[in-house]
Amino acid sequence: MTTHLDDTARTAGPAGTADTAAWSPPQEPDAAPAPGPGEPKRPLAARIWRGRPEDPRWARPAFLGLLLATCVLYLYNLSASGYANSFYSAAVQAGSQSWKAFFFGSLDSANAITVDKPPAALWPMALSVKVFGLNSWAILVPEVLMGVGSVAAVYASVRRRFSPASGLIAGAVLALTPVAALMFRFNNPDAMLALLMTVACYLVVRALEDGRTKWLVWAGVAIGVAFLAKTLQAFLILPPLAIVYAVCAPVPLRKRFSQLALATAALVVSGGWWVAVVELWPASSRPYIGGSQNNSFLELTFGYNGLGRLNGEETGSVGGGGGGGTGQWGETGWDRMFNSEIGAQISWLLPAALILLAAGLVATRRRKRTSVTRGAFLVWGGSLLITTVVFSFMAGIFHQYYTIALAPYMAAVIGMGTGILWEKRSGIWASLTLAAASVAAAAWGYVLLNRTPDHLPWLKWLVLVGGLAGALGLVFAGRLPRRLALAAAAVSVLAALAGPTVYTLSTVDSAHTGSIPTAGPAGASMMGGGRGGPGGGDGGFGGGGPGRQGQQGQQGQGRQNGGGLPGGTPGQGRTAPGGQANGDGGRMGGGGAGGLINGATVTDEAKKLLGADSENYTWAGAAIGSQNAASYQLATGDPVMAIGGFNGTDPSPTLAQFKQYVADGRIHYFISSGSGGGGAMGGGSGDGTSAQITEWIEANFKQVTVGSATFYDLTQETTG
Repeated sequence: MTTHLDDTARTAGPAGTADTAAWSPPQEPDAAPAPGPGEPKRPLAARIWRGRPEDPRWARPAFLGLLLATCVLYLYNLSASGYANSFYSAAVQAGSQSWKAFFFGSLDSANAITVDKPPAALWPMALSVKVFGLNSWAILVPEVLMGVGSVAAVYASVRRRFSPASGLIAGAVLALTPVAALMFRFNNPDAMLALLMTVACYLVVRALEDGRTKWLVWAGVAIGVAFLAKTLQAFLILPPLAIVYAVCAPVPLRKRFSQLALATAALVVSGGWWVAVVELWPASSRPYIGGSQNNSFLELTFGYNGLGRLNGEETGSVGGGGGGGTGQWGETGWDRMFNSEIGAQISWLLPAALILLAAGLVATRRRKRTSVTRGAFLVWGGSLLITTVVFSFMAGIFHQYYTIALAPYMAAVIGMGTGILWEKRSGIWASLTLAAASVAAAAWGYVLLNRTPDHLPWLKWLVLVGGLAGALGLVFAGRLPRRLALAAAAVSVLAALAGPTVYTLSTVDSAHTGSIPTAGPAGASMMGGGRGGPGGGDGGFGGGGPGRQGQQGQQGQGRQNGGGLPGGTPGQGRTAPGGQANGDGGRMGGGGAGGLINGATVTDEAKKLLGADSENYTWAGAAIGSQNAASYQLATGDPVMAIGGFNGTDPSPTLAQFKQYVADGRIHYFISSGSGGGGAMGGGSGDGTSAQITEWIEANFKQVTVGSATFYDLTQETTG
């Protein structure tokens, strides 16, 4: 028996509003009776452990067990990734040292330049570091907690309309999606974005139940804060959410539109207050807006991080692919989520989710306008479809890990779809559709596992045979004894989750550093079918600059974690445990110079050199590009200026400004990348500025070599 809500909503709206009949869920045979009138309220501990009175006794313990298992899984081996993406870790470090850097999202505590997106995703990590000190756990545990929260929100939303088992399936699918396990253990902004988008969908479904304005307003707040994490990507799901509420909410039409207006106002306020402060703040007393060409956050948002992501024309970057073509960021087209670059990250259960979404809409097609069940399918399914379409055809910067945005929507659709079809399994169409979803998951799992034939080669056959066997049982689920039907369903679920589970286990067992991490075993995600190409900081609608894909692009295999170990086998792209060099907090990179994807190796000698008399300077050093600067800053704890921002193409500082900083004695060393301009990519004035500064320094200041690294002492001019 399920507790699936049909077409009714809880009491809602003003008197006289139609379609607001109250609903009382049926009791499970082993459920404790709800307290009657006058009975004392259950203790908090009992309510937490027991859950709803109408739930079976196993439901709440199973849910809490799911959250605990997710937390343990994501915490396992967490410190192996060290500082993860040093670009963001340096900003977190700066924010823990300076409230001004905290507010603006500066890369250094001296506030030279910001990261190329708003700072909300940095704030929880910076507060954690401020309390617990700078270390891997302090940076990454907040991301883990966001993952656990996302699983809880997906479960809660699905459980409200369907059975506890449906909610558990949804939560498990999210927790075991490889790209989710990757990004909820990494310090890019995507973890916060995924959490807030999940919460927004949950709140809209709540609003559809009773038409209360507060739920819709809170959804607007969630999306507004998500904008402060990764800018315009937060707005991708606005069209389906707004349309579904405008059509399906159980209140009069005029009130629906007034509620949507209030939610929009809440979005603007929660997401716009920081933008207003930054735009009104005198540019001379705040850091330069990283990623922009004119020191404007609005320009950054609607240009480089906005339309440029769709058409591939990001100023200061390199162009993308083109509809249906192949470009710097991989192939675009309807099958992008399934190709060798992306498929193993997210698409394991995507075919099954699309089948179940269609089935859920068919099953609810005759229900009245205010059907919350259908509304839930439209909210989660609409979010899944629109995000998939945009990701598939966007020609600008795109990296595999962006697909974490799809994981909560896919998980919810799978949980809801299996729930409603299981309830209707006595009908031949429902049982056949369940079987079709099982076959799709098993067949696609076989294909994905076959792309890494050396990794558990026997598993693909187990997945295929198990999925087909389970599907055969599901065909007759409505006619089999309940235990046999449940056994068939269990076999199908286990077969469907086996592939993503082993890729998730491989993900949590490996270190991930640099700017372009990928999930799964080596060879699971081959960018551009094995081609090398540019990479990026974070990119997507939230920004990040371009860079090089790493050595695995030349071999067509290996993790994309920003390059391999120095002297290691080309193509593997793995990093040392902790991502550190000589225990000093430096980032492993391709030799001493570092680059746009990963930072430099920082030796003890280099650390000692930069640390000498650093208290007498605003910046202990300066380097082209944020990753290089971040490596030295994390190693020394002293501010290091990132000339040109992430990829060295931002026009900050100008040559004149840099000369003035040097004349004022504010910068001690220039850290050479050995590439005569930092290896910056892309056009725009930033590239020229970095090269001009490098040329001026090399011509006028004393060179100091420390191991394989080259420094210029900006207090010692050359003679003659």
